Amino acid sequence: MKDETTTRRDFIARLSDSISDADSLETLVRPLLEMLEAVTGLESTYMTSIDEDAGLQRILYARNTRDLQIPEGLTATWQDTLCKRALEQERVYVDDVPAVWGDSDAARALGIATYASTPIHGQDGRLYGTLCAASSARKPMTVDAERVLRMFSLLIGQQVERERLLQELRQANRALALSALTDPATGLPNRRALMSELARRLARSERNHNALLVAFIDLDGFKAINDQHGHEAGDRMLVLVGHALVHAARAGDYCARLGGDEFVVLASVPPEEGEAALAALQKRLHDATRGRFELSEGTAIDYAGPSIGTILAPADQHDVDAVLALADAAMYSIKRLRKIDRPG
Repeated sequence: MKDETTTRRDFIARLSDSISDADSLETLVRPLLEMLEAVTGLESTYMTSIDEDAGLQRILYARNTRDLQIPEGLTATWQDTLCKRALEQERVYVDDVPAVWGDSDAARALGIATYASTPIHGQDGRLYGTLCAASSARKPMTVDAERVLRMFSLLIGQQVERERLLQELRQANRALALSALTDPATGLPNRRALMSELARRLARSERNHNALLVAFIDLDGFKAINDQHGHEAGDRMLVLVGHALVHAARAGDYCARLGGDEFVVLASVPPEEGEAALAALQKRLHDATRGRFELSEGTAIDYAGPSIGTILAPADQHDVDAVLALADAAMYSIKRLRKIDRPG
């Protein structure tokens, strides 16, 4: 039979392994619940989460070894739980639940006689949930068991906080990646995102034998708008044109701001629809980007529309710069037909 020193040493070793091996909240909590059962002698051990705003408590993880069953996923009104009573009355342990909380329907229905609970807090002090143990029989609780309960709740709280920080870091990284691919003025994909998408679509068109349509849009008269109405009005014009392009686009189309006053729209269609789709795309974009634009309160312009060049990307062309150059040349041809000098 193991002596107390050996038992403690084994417990510490197992706890150390559990903490070291845990790569998620669940992989930490599961072995802790098992150890908590061994230390307390209580037949059900479980961890809950609490949504105080919604007034709900949910059993996240549970270990049930005998008659008393606390099911995972069970949701209860927080106001009616033993956990809330224990927290408010600062009771870590009750070994005669019917006598102390005889009005609890949940305790009576489950047949809980012994109950132990301690809160789990985040680093900011916010109540995250509880760590609990219960039994249908009356069981004494040792000082060591109470210490273990509190220690485990602290470890779980640290893991909860670590996962929260990791989630915030992932969200920040996603936002950073998105901002690196987004034009800050219009919210559209920027040049970097466009080049990546164009390369992807060229490769996909070759595989799927689809036609890739590329529209190059240049805002004629944009400098005059800036000069006459100011840069804020010019920025507003970019936003409005970007919105117009997005609204004119069809499902699967891709709209981006190349830079300055230039935009690009990509569309993929079946090869037999290529020429007809090309003409339709040019007309749709032209109709969407001409007309009256409200640049600010009291300031509006009647805009004749940008120069729009559209091409079918060559099936054997994989160079994104070469494809954009072809679309740019098509746009410049339209600009010359409209007798608009291209700056630079």
